[in-house]
Amino acid sequence: MPAADDTPTDSTTLDARFATAARGARRMLGHDIRTPKEALAAVADGIASTNDWDRYGDGGLVAELESRVATILGTPAVTFFPSGIMAQQAALRCWVDQSGTRRVAIPELSHLLRHELDGPALLHDLRCERLGTGRQVPTVAQLDAIPGPLGAVLLELPLREAGFVLPTFGELRDFSARCRDRGVPLHLDGARLWDSTPHLGASPQEVTALADSVYVSFYKGLGALAGAALAGPEDLVAEANQWRRRLGGTLYGMTAYAASAIAGLDEHLPRMSEYHDRAVEIAALLREGGVAVVPEQPHTREFVVYAPGTPDSLREKVVQLAEREGVIAVQNWARADVPGWSWAEVSVGSATMRWTAQEVAVALTSVVHS
Repeated sequence: MPAADDTPTDSTTLDARFATAARGARRMLGHDIRTPKEALAAVADGIASTNDWDRYGDGGLVAELESRVATILGTPAVTFFPSGIMAQQAALRCWVDQSGTRRVAIPELSHLLRHELDGPALLHDLRCERLGTGRQVPTVAQLDAIPGPLGAVLLELPLREAGFVLPTFGELRDFSARCRDRGVPLHLDGARLWDSTPHLGASPQEVTALADSVYVSFYKGLGALAGAALAGPEDLVAEANQWRRRLGGTLYGMTAYAASAIAGLDEHLPRMSEYHDRAVEIAALLREGGVAVVPEQPHTREFVVYAPGTPDSLREKVVQLAEREGVIAVQNWARADVPGWSWAEVSVGSATMRWTAQEVAVALTSVVHS
């Protein structure tokens, strides 16, 4: 694989050039990016169906959204949260308070451990036991390796930091059964649960039935403005609502967020299999072109590519492609564990579907190999 040009590039200059080129460029990955005016106009269209505001998260379109998600997931109760961080910390707090132990089993690469500034420990006194290590989906054997009582077990579907990887549905079923054998509630970090069902070969209801509580995101995959939901038994959801208030999540009005979430369910949820199939097709073409892809066959509509070079040297190629051809193939690169290499996430969405898989693969390959 040819080495990338590692000539130092000023990040500030790159940012400015990218912003200029992006104004007229066509996006190849993810969902369409709308201006604030366009996004809020779409929200206004959704709000036109009701004359009722929610107040502090009660009533109006928030209640309609919660009812709809409860039907999709097949759970007794659902409550809206302004963020997934708040939703998951509230869920785990409720489970450990009920169990009498502060210990929770969490994958080493979980969002809670890597991106929340020790919030679970500092705010809720959670003791996080590592459920496996590295880039692998947690297994029954790894759960068995954690002795003693647990207040909850968390699985992230898919495990983003490992390349958006998933267990098989059979493995998930076995893991769920072991949690129930131990009398430990299983919570699913389903930020991308919507994206996971094609690979699992199961409906959202079938996946959710294996867990005691589930969090889902409305902006990851569904393209909403923001927001999340916690689904589970009525007593847990009622208690989580108290934590939502304690944590400042009971905003005076959340109608706009609910309207955009409903629009996302309408627009993107029916297309998840289509997005996943296109991701598999693009990944195969990239591998044929000598690009390192993880996993080799994507489990979701998202996967990771690796390339030789520094993040800035690769971003320079992205900017040049945008300036030269008016397309944005991929934007953000980060340093990989292997010295001299970088990685980027590839996300298939509504914008991607306007291109052929071959066109996307050629553009991405040109960034990696040019």
